[in-house]
Amino acid sequence: MTLKDRIIAAIQTVYDPEIPINIWEVGLIYEVNVSDDGKAHVLMTLTSPNCPVAESLPIEVQEKVEAVEGVTAAEVEITWDPPWDPEMMSEAAQLELGFY
Repeated sequence: MTLKDRIIAAIQTVYDPEIPINIWEVGLIYEVNVSDDGKAHVLMTLTSPNCPVAESLPIEVQEKVEAVEGVTAAEVEITWDPPWDPEMMSEAAQLELGFY
């Protein structure tokens, strides 16, 4: 398993408290990049700018990523472009939430 795979696995343990599905499956993570020296950069969004966990969720992601063995530093960047849309959820997440 690569360092990037381990980082993604750690991110999959983070849940949006309003949705009983991890933020990876919800489609909130746009990019995970890892440099050769172990620095991780996560580009993510939130379901809306008014999300009640807008302050705490990125911090939780950063802490989970920093805890992965081999990660030397982690940066979480929030973007609103493109805006999150329910179509970004995995098929499993859409099924779980009754979108099908």
